[in-house]
Amino acid sequence: MNLHALRLFCAVAEAGSVTRAAERLRISQPAVTSQIKKLEAELGLPLLEADGRGVRLTEAGRLLAERAMRLFSLETDIERTLAEYREGKSGSVRIAATWLPANHLLPGPLAAFKAGRDQVELSLTTVNSKAAFELLLRCEADFAVVGGGRPAPAGLACTPLLEDEMLFAAPAGHPLAGRSVPLAEVVRHPFVLREEGSSTREKLLACCRTLNTGLPRVGLTVSGPYETLRAVKAGCGIAFVSALEVRDELARGELAVIHVPDVHAVNPIALYTRQDEPLSPAARQCLDHILAVVA
Repeated sequence: MNLHALRLFCAVAEAGSVTRAAERLRISQPAVTSQIKKLEAELGLPLLEADGRGVRLTEAGRLLAERAMRLFSLETDIERTLAEYREGKSGSVRIAATWLPANHLLPGPLAAFKAGRDQVELSLTTVNSKAAFELLLRCEADFAVVGGGRPAPAGLACTPLLEDEMLFAAPAGHPLAGRSVPLAEVVRHPFVLREEGSSTREKLLACCRTLNTGLPRVGLTVSGPYETLRAVKAGCGIAFVSALEVRDELARGELAVIHVPDVHAVNPIALYTRQDEPLSPAARQCLDHILAVVA
């Protein structure tokens, strides 16, 4: 079926006149008449009949006009939907992130990005770095935000976001709170240590080996950052943590920093994408927003 002729037929059906339809479309009346006659010949049915100075639809014409108008309405809806998707106003954005950025870095930027984008579906999955990379490689995430500085597998591109300072946090009433002391003195006090394999634990032990201080006293071993903070606040010991993790507790005076001049360590946080694979418009805009706000 000739869709151009069908479009002209709908214009005539709406106007009730070939002349008025031609004027609205800014084409000649004979051109409109010619296209409709060709459409009638193609369908083998009369679609219009004379009605005084205008025309009216035949029964076949009414059937065709109803369905054709739904067709062109759907066409308009498709164009609008794809335009919104192309402009990043709709679609989905799937983010995989490790605990620190998921809890302390991304919520603000994601809330700002989502404002005014009601048709964009955002999902944030909190996993360890290995799982985040796997989700990305399996195309189950659009991008990943990962802390700890672990090397990424082949096939992923890395964009650094920030280097968060590592510090020694203690309960506000700890004897070393607020003081500047060497690591050799700090490790004589009980520590709340993360589980084996934790990048935070590995960084602390590496500092101890580099400065030849011996290993820290273990007051308690825990298996997560949330558990670490709870244990430190309860008085179980000192923790070596990323500054973002304790920002709120420090501001409220629940924890204090022990300044250790001979230790300088950072927790690198980076954004990862699949190499040479374009993101959807919404995911691209979300990523760019995070880079603009955080980096």
